[in-house]
Amino acid sequence: MLAAHQSVALFMEGAFGEAHGKMGYGAIRFLPNPIAAVIDSRFAGSSTGDHMKLPRSVPIVASVEEAHANGATVLVLGIAPSGGRLPLEWKAAIDQAISLGMSLVNGLHEPMSDQYPNLPAGQWVWDIRVEPEGLGPGQGKTAMLSNRRLLMVGTDMAIGKMTAGLEIMSEAKNRGVKASFVATGQIGILLTGGGIPLDAIRVDYACGAVENEVLKHADSDLVVVEGQGSLVHPGSTSNLPLLRGTMPTHIVLCHRMSQTHLMRVEHVAIPPLPDLIRLYEAVATCCGSFPAAKVVGIALNSSDCLDDVAALAECERISAETGLPCVDPVRHGSARLVDAVMA
Repeated sequence: MLAAHQSVALFMEGAFGEAHGKMGYGAIRFLPNPIAAVIDSRFAGSSTGDHMKLPRSVPIVASVEEAHANGATVLVLGIAPSGGRLPLEWKAAIDQAISLGMSLVNGLHEPMSDQYPNLPAGQWVWDIRVEPEGLGPGQGKTAMLSNRRLLMVGTDMAIGKMTAGLEIMSEAKNRGVKASFVATGQIGILLTGGGIPLDAIRVDYACGAVENEVLKHADSDLVVVEGQGSLVHPGSTSNLPLLRGTMPTHIVLCHRMSQTHLMRVEHVAIPPLPDLIRLYEAVATCCGSFPAAKVVGIALNSSDCLDDVAALAECERISAETGLPCVDPVRHGSARLVDAVMA
C-alpha cells in the first residue's frame, strides 16, 4: 500500500519516548519514506533528536493538521500497545486525517478500513494485522532446507528483536551474503512490505504461516526471521510457531540492559541468560527431532544508557557470563553477530 515517495506522519500521542512507541522508532530508523513529523503534543516544537539517539531527526508537532501542513500524506499509527487496541482518544485525530485526505497505516488489531468506506481514488486504509488467506498447519518443511535460518528471540517483549535482525541482515548483505528478512509483526511488515502478522493468525495455522514465509526465501543463504514475544512471558504464544515454522539453525538472544523482570508483568523474573539460552536451544531442537539450533550471540538493547563505557562493560560482562559475543547492534554494529552466524 505505502509507496516509497509518500511522506508520512507518525502518530505517537503520549507514546514518544515510551517502549510501546516502537513502531514509530522502527519507522524513523528503517522506513525509506520521508517523515514529515512525529505527532506528540507533549514534545511539540522540538525534534526527535533532542530526546533520543535515532539515525534521523524528525520535527515533533502537536496535531495532525500541523503534520499535514508539513507535507504528510499518510498517517502511520506509531505505537504497538499491549493487546494492540486503539486508544479511544486517538479516534478524533484519525477522523481528522481522513477528512484532510490522508491515507492511514493501521498496525493495531482493530481493523479500520470498514470505518472509512468509499474513499476517493488514491486514498486508502492499510490494516496490517489481517490473517492471510490459504493457510494450513505446519509440516516441518523448513527443516529440509540447506541454508542458515536465524531466529531472533528475546527475554521480553518490545526488546529490539526486529531492529537487531534488520541490522544483522544489513551487515550480512554488505558482506555479499545473499540474505533476506521475514517480518512477523506489524512493524516489520510496514518496513519491508512483506511478511505475516503472526499475532493475527489462528493458532492452528501459525506454524504453517511462518513455514510458508521462510520457504519463500529458500534460495537465500541466510534467512533472518523477526522474533516476537518471549518464552518467559506468560502472555506470549508466538515462540513455538516461530521455532517450529523456522526450524532455526541459529538463534540470537535479545536482552535489554539491566532488566531483571518483565516490563509489563513485573512479578516475573528474567532467568539467568545461560539458563534461558539452554531453554531456547532445547525447545528448538526438541530432543534431536529437529535441526540442532544454537544460540550464537546476544544482542543487547542499551538505548536507555547514555554512557558508552557502561554499555560496553555490560556487553563484556554478558559475554563472560554466556561465553558468547554480545553487542548492541545499533551502538556497536552487528559485525560480531554476523561473524558468529556465518562461522
